[in-house]
Amino acid sequence: VQLQASGGGLVQAGGSLRLSCAASGSIFNINVMGWSRQAPGKQRELVATITAGGITKYADSVKGRFTISRDNAKNTVYLQIYSLKPEDTATYYCAADQGRYYGLDSKYYDYWGQGTQVTVSS
Repeated sequence: VQLQASGGGLVQAGGSLRLSCAASGSIFNINVMGWSRQAPGKQRELVATITAGGITKYADSVKGRFTISRDNAKNTVYLQIYSLKPEDTATYYCAADQGRYYGLDSKYYDYWGQGTQVTVSS
């Protein structure tokens, strides 16, 4: 499974951004997809996940501002980010797994894409 993330960039605080991640390869068994982020000097954290059936989960730190969605026909997961804050500055990675777990513990996800950088200026 290959995951290709895109959509990052430099945005002013208060702005919005939509990240995309397209999956390819042996994707027929993929159930859960998600987004994680890693800020400079901090650990990577999963912030949002979504199952093939559309069940979502969010980290408390992003609830209300991040929306994860998925187009199963396109094998693509999206992350819409509203009201961006400087503390959202990070490299954002997409993740995927074939299992049923859709929580926010990264160790349960087998597939990871390369990151896309999001920088929020104040």
